[in-house]
Amino acid sequence: MSAAEALKVDRLLEAARSKTGLDDFGDPWFVEPLTVLTSSIVDEARLNDTGLFLTERRFVGLLAERLRLQELVRRHPEISDEQVRVAAEICGLPRTGSTLLHRLLAACPAVTSTFSWETTYPLPFPDEGPDAQIRKEKAKARAELFMQMSPDFGDIHTVAWDEPEEDIILLDRTFVSQSFDSFYQVPTYGLWMRSFDQAPAYRELKQWLQVLQWQAPGRAGRPWVLKSPHHLTAVDTVLDTFEDCRIVMTHRTPVAAVPSFASMVSTLMEQYSDDVDREFVGRYWRDRFVQSLGQYPQARERRPERFVDVRFEDTVSDPVGVAEQVMDALGLPTDRVQLEAYVQKNRAQRHGSHTYTPEEFGLTEAGLVEDFAFYAAEVA
Repeated sequence: MSAAEALKVDRLLEAARSKTGLDDFGDPWFVEPLTVLTSSIVDEARLNDTGLFLTERRFVGLLAERLRLQELVRRHPEISDEQVRVAAEICGLPRTGSTLLHRLLAACPAVTSTFSWETTYPLPFPDEGPDAQIRKEKAKARAELFMQMSPDFGDIHTVAWDEPEEDIILLDRTFVSQSFDSFYQVPTYGLWMRSFDQAPAYRELKQWLQVLQWQAPGRAGRPWVLKSPHHLTAVDTVLDTFEDCRIVMTHRTPVAAVPSFASMVSTLMEQYSDDVDREFVGRYWRDRFVQSLGQYPQARERRPERFVDVRFEDTVSDPVGVAEQVMDALGLPTDRVQLEAYVQKNRAQRHGSHTYTPEEFGLTEAGLVEDFAFYAAEVA
């Protein structure tokens, strides 16, 4: 079956209905982003057979979870009464120390965060116990399969099924997510998303957090600390959706961050396509980040009191001290023992070195310095 046929929106919707026996997707606003995304994949992503199989399966699964979410909330209307407080969204550019900072902050007992296994499987399976053991085992197996398909990825980013992970994976179910142009060469989708009002997606993100909080009463009263570079594309929307949220901006020179991220996403794309244009990837993300960082100062000027700044070099040289400073800025207590324990764990998890050059991605150091000259003062 061709990609055009396999990824027809109506076919995907019907497959999700058949899989679940449900038919209420809720507000149909998501059909627009799904349509743009699938069209862009068909026309531009150059999927191989494995890529098409994984994509179709993934999209049907995401749609099935939209159906299951509506059914869960219908049966348990008290979910909508959950009071979600997000203390912080960490949202600098990728490859700026944000993962380390996120997992450090999440180690503090005063806060909670999204874990990898529950972003992958956020809804309880039938007859599942409160320990969510079925989902955890499936998430572990899925992470192992991912590393088999992309064995070099561990040198770039620590994959851990049972550790804090980006909440963007919850946003995937809205089909408005930077995940997709990280896995596929889909410039049309990326351009469309730059001008799309993401408010409906963030309303759903809040609902997903309500669902996770409802499943784990121990989270009651603990604010969320979340993280994803995607949020840099919608800073005002984040702050509008989560009233108490602070933006923790991780700063690193894009001269290093852009080719590092281009290397990471090229590795991801090669799972789905045998024809990944690395120079396209480099230029695409350079342009994306120029726009995101260009819009950031205006958002900050509107609500300067809701931003916290962190430099990459400081996170690397003094991770515990930086975590304590951020938590203090958020008005939350820290646990130095837990922070130091996570630093030791992180060091033990590291794999090989991650090597790359700008030239691999059609970029030059001098060109990146010029492209991001407007941002130089932020990382000085």
